Amino acid sequence: MRSLLALLTLACCACARADDIGDAISLYTWAEQNHPEYFSPPSQGVTEIQGYLVRYYYETDSYIGVIGQDVYVLGAAFGPGIVHAGRIADFVTPKSGATVDLSNLILASRAANCSEYAGQYTSSATDISRSLNFTGTLGISVANGLCTFTSNNIPNHDFGAGGHFATPVSAVNHSYSMPAVPVLASTVTPLTLEWDNAILLNGVKVDIWAAACYGVGDGKIGCNNPNQAWRYDPMFSGNNFGTDTHNAHTQPNGAYHYHGNPNALFTSSGNAASPVIGFAADGFPVFGSYFDDQGTVRKARSSYRLKTGSRASGAGNPGGQYDGTYRDDYEYVEGLGDLDACNGMTVNGVYGYYVTDSFPYMMACFSGTPNTSFRKL
Repeated sequence: MRSLLALLTLACCACARADDIGDAISLYTWAEQNHPEYFSPPSQGVTEIQGYLVRYYYETDSYIGVIGQDVYVLGAAFGPGIVHAGRIADFVTPKSGATVDLSNLILASRAANCSEYAGQYTSSATDISRSLNFTGTLGISVANGLCTFTSNNIPNHDFGAGGHFATPVSAVNHSYSMPAVPVLASTVTPLTLEWDNAILLNGVKVDIWAAACYGVGDGKIGCNNPNQAWRYDPMFSGNNFGTDTHNAHTQPNGAYHYHGNPNALFTSSGNAASPVIGFAADGFPVFGSYFDDQGTVRKARSSYRLKTGSRASGAGNPGGQYDGTYRDDYEYVEGLGDLDACNGMTVNGVYGYYVTDSFPYMMACFSGTPNTSFRKL
């Protein structure tokens, strides 16, 4: 493989980084979709080299480099050395700081670094239950090694259908930061009620745990002790947590949040590996359900299973068969599926969490260190 760094040092070294990384990503996406014979596999990250934003495609051993609005390619198919392919506007319409409308958008990028999504976004959505329209806002910025998501927590899709929310949805402003270059920790951090878990690329947070345990209050609220046994799982249909068709409902302040698959943002066709749909508090990406398993696209499988037999009964125990009512009904079995105890895995050198059809549905712990901005006040 030729050294792109060595070649780029022969080119202009005084140029500045592209003003809007969104333009570069749009160009990469166009190239991957229209010319996979040159640029495969899609969305394998971006590296800054000598001011260029560079994406490498290991299957075809080719590169695209963007600096300012100029596009360069490198690879055997293009001839010797770096070839100037034109301007971004020759292939796609540059965004250049424009606000992007996310309404009902199905994502495509598998870019695993949160900095690649920097920009301003908006969306329109309707609360079906109240026939009330909302406008969502999301800004993603990068500074000091952190990506910061600032949102009003309104989704980019209609919501409320099939749900029975205790509190009506309202716009709730929040700001979350995570490391742009996440690192796996020596030990995992468990999920608790003290932490929001992730922020998706439509600006809506993921908050998996419920403050609801057997024998505490009415079983729906008030279970704030993280060590309390028999915590209810809102994803279990028999628990009637009022979630809508997007596996989401509201908190007492009206904040809409997901407990599992948002049933939006990525296609369930299985024709291609799923895109990144958000980022966890530790900075690692959250992917949809599908991944490329050495040429076969299939759903990622959780390594959790229901325990066999019956629960303990009496003195604070619910009894009955293990059926998924409680989080304690499940056990992790290493190697049972594709994913680790946190519901993540490494594919082509990129670690991320995956949406699964079964428990834990998205995440079960943090594999890295969560940023304190996700800690609830």
